[in-house]
Amino acid sequence: MTLCLFDPGLLDRTGKPAGNLGNLVIQQAVTREIDRIFQGWNVIRLSTFSTPNAQERRQMRSADVTIAGGTNLLNSQMNRYRQWVISMRHAPGMKRAHLLGVGWWRYEGNPNLFTRIFLKFLLTDHGLHSVRDSYTEAKLRSIGYRNVVNTACPTMWPLADARPEEFPHQKARNVLITLTDYSKHLEYDRKLIELLSTKYEKLYVFPQGQFDLNYLSTFKANWQILERDFQAFNEFIRSEESFDFIGTRLHGGIHCLNHRRRALILEVDNRAKEIAKDTGLVTVPREDLNQVRDWIDHPRPFTIRLPVANIERWRQQFTQLKRN
Repeated sequence: MTLCLFDPGLLDRTGKPAGNLGNLVIQQAVTREIDRIFQGWNVIRLSTFSTPNAQERRQMRSADVTIAGGTNLLNSQMNRYRQWVISMRHAPGMKRAHLLGVGWWRYEGNPNLFTRIFLKFLLTDHGLHSVRDSYTEAKLRSIGYRNVVNTACPTMWPLADARPEEFPHQKARNVLITLTDYSKHLEYDRKLIELLSTKYEKLYVFPQGQFDLNYLSTFKANWQILERDFQAFNEFIRSEESFDFIGTRLHGGIHCLNHRRRALILEVDNRAKEIAKDTGLVTVPREDLNQVRDWIDHPRPFTIRLPVANIERWRQQFTQLKRN
């Protein structure tokens, strides 16, 4: 049997990785679930960033199951902007997709008529869609989708079994910082850097996004910039270095949590804020340095709430397909 996976970790059909290395954290989580649920299936991976060519459209039509694997694929005006790059002309011919941990791009009004029609071609009416937060769930329900469950982001699912004692109970010596190129705020970010310089011995910074390094170069900071490479990032996280994560990159922070590092995520849009409402993920508004300071100086036990029952419902829907 064949699974068609729309993969946000692929920039194009050559297999080049996405420019935002946070998408590789998502890709890793989605691959974990695919390997678990669809063991032995033929998996065809298509980039969410490029329009499917003729061969890929044939693969889409012939797939037994299609899954769209995470990130901000949905928004209210998909005729004007879409991160899932597929045309209305080609959508009717594809095997309609199940969502896995997909989110809404940003805070928006009601989905317009084009979006409602377009999603009818893209999303299956059968089985369950997994979305990463209640905001996305409400958006889909508002246009008639009742087959949707909030599972949180699949990057967080390994935290379901995490125990507070597995995480550091005190401030680390050093800090790992991320800033976001498409959400610049020179004043807030400069003040954050100044604060962290007084609280930690050494500052590391990871340029997760494709253009983060250009933004980082605008600051005169005594920090060490890590290589913009996912493998190098993993090696740093797994090293013996003592560090806390503080930054605006959601999936960089979640990746650190999965490796049992203290992590504080600074809210710059709806993503971290909405996930935090549902799960207790530790986030604060980027401008609230008092809360940042308090988190640094007064470590608290880390706990997380994950909708385990919804996660299992989404996984189990494919059991019958695997038997056939």
